[in-house]
Amino acid sequence: MTDTLGWRKRIATLVPGTNTIVEPDFHAMSVPGVTAHTGRIPLQSADISTDEATDRLIRQVRADLLASLDELLAVRPDAVVLGLSLESFFEDTRSEIIRLSDHLAQHGIVFVDAASAVDAAFGVLGKVERVAVLTPYRPQANEMVRRFFTTAFGVDVVALQAVDCPTAHSIAEVSEDRLRHQLMELDKVNPDVIVQSGTNLSMIRLADEAERWLGRPVLAMNAILWWRALRVLGIEDRKPGFGMLLREY
Repeated sequence: MTDTLGWRKRIATLVPGTNTIVEPDFHAMSVPGVTAHTGRIPLQSADISTDEATDRLIRQVRADLLASLDELLAVRPDAVVLGLSLESFFEDTRSEIIRLSDHLAQHGIVFVDAASAVDAAFGVLGKVERVAVLTPYRPQANEMVRRFFTTAFGVDVVALQAVDCPTAHSIAEVSEDRLRHQLMELDKVNPDVIVQSGTNLSMIRLADEAERWLGRPVLAMNAILWWRALRVLGIEDRKPGFGMLLREY
């Protein structure tokens, strides 16, 4: 029997309990016959006001990741998307993510995380050498992102702008005006690509607009993740309004 709504594919996404942006973003970018399903990782604290608090939140995510995933697998997904980007760029968590990917592969389930999605995006865009990054992270986390981009992707992070967010909830409250200002600042260094990290930042529509007035790719994390999940599942539908990747690749 075929799923009535997800008759092509089912995509399951695991997000922190505080994340209110990934789920509506994925639904907004939906294509016929593909359904999106969300599971949540419980958090004891949403505080990210310091490097230490951010580290504690990451440890919370790691502690409950597998248990939350097991609950999500009840929907029998064709792909699982890790709907949080910072952990994908932390060297300390890469081995866990690789084990998670291997575990899902044994059950015929495709795994997508921020690192694999960004890598695929750079691949289709062609020559990417100079990258500017926009995040909602603290200095220590930003340095980890910068180092990961340099070592894993072989690019030069020529600029990094961080939006100050004291809690995980407040990331979703950042206005488009504020993000637009940050994008304009990043554009001044003439990067090949601007990448926005942080899945609780609402950027999928603004990134699409910014590509027109900046004249360069602006990759919103949730758009990258959804695009990658669709393409690895063999879904080639184009979806205008959410950036170059979904529109052209």
